Amino acid sequence: PTSIRTTPFINLPVSATEDRVVGTLDIEKAIQKGVRAFEPGVLAAANRGMLYIDEVNLLDDHVVDVLLDSAAMGMNIVEREGISFTHPARFILVGTMNPEEGDLRPQLLDRFAFSVEIYGIREARERVTIMERNLAFEADGESFRQQWLEKEDSLSHQIDDARKLIDQVTYSRRDLLSIASLTASLNVDGHRADLVILKAARAQAAFEGRKAITDRDIALAAELALPHRIKRGPFQQSEMSMEELQDRIEQLQGQTTTGRESESESQENESEDQSAEKKI
Repeated sequence: PTSIRTTPFINLPVSATEDRVVGTLDIEKAIQKGVRAFEPGVLAAANRGMLYIDEVNLLDDHVVDVLLDSAAMGMNIVEREGISFTHPARFILVGTMNPEEGDLRPQLLDRFAFSVEIYGIREARERVTIMERNLAFEADGESFRQQWLEKEDSLSHQIDDARKLIDQVTYSRRDLLSIASLTASLNVDGHRADLVILKAARAQAAFEGRKAITDRDIALAAELALPHRIKRGPFQQSEMSMEELQDRIEQLQGQTTTGRESESESQENESEDQSAEKKI
């Protein structure tokens, strides 16, 4: 039998200890009664849910190591005094940080599929709208929720339809070459970015009700997947707009097409030379 439950959203404090994160084993009970008594930690609570970390760049290194191990294996292993306990730990990691307070370790940074930079809104009318909506929510939260419920339901249905459609979304080898050429041209290490862009492009196509990805889908996905993976020098900026990424994709596709044409022409010339030699 199956049941539907609310997706857990677990907050991991920056000051959390390793035992609080992975859980603890009751060694005394294990020795006296021979029972493995496990007290679940944050990772167990976040299984099949979302794990949120504010100021993620300030986490202790040993906690970061635990998160990396769990994210890589999809499970958490707790070992104390020769006693071992294992449980699944598959979660979506969400983190926020202020870059001025320090950078993330590259190993953990690469585990984040997407990154979004948030800037303050400068337009006065938009700031007024934010104030008005905040005041409306504080005055009557239920009324405010009802006001936006229709749009929330519409978005929820669109996401649900996309989940049903995503397995039918197709891609071509040309799309794979576009993604690989883009990441290679930006000197992105590893291959996780390529896979993330492909999956996100398929999700974007399914969200819009389409069954094939386009260059625009790839550019939209790359805009989120690449900024934190691009190596930045002291005088370089990693920000690239969706339009710039799409232009680069089209440029790389043109280079690929030209390379294929020249390769096919050289093969034709070789075959002609071989046939001429046979006639001689």
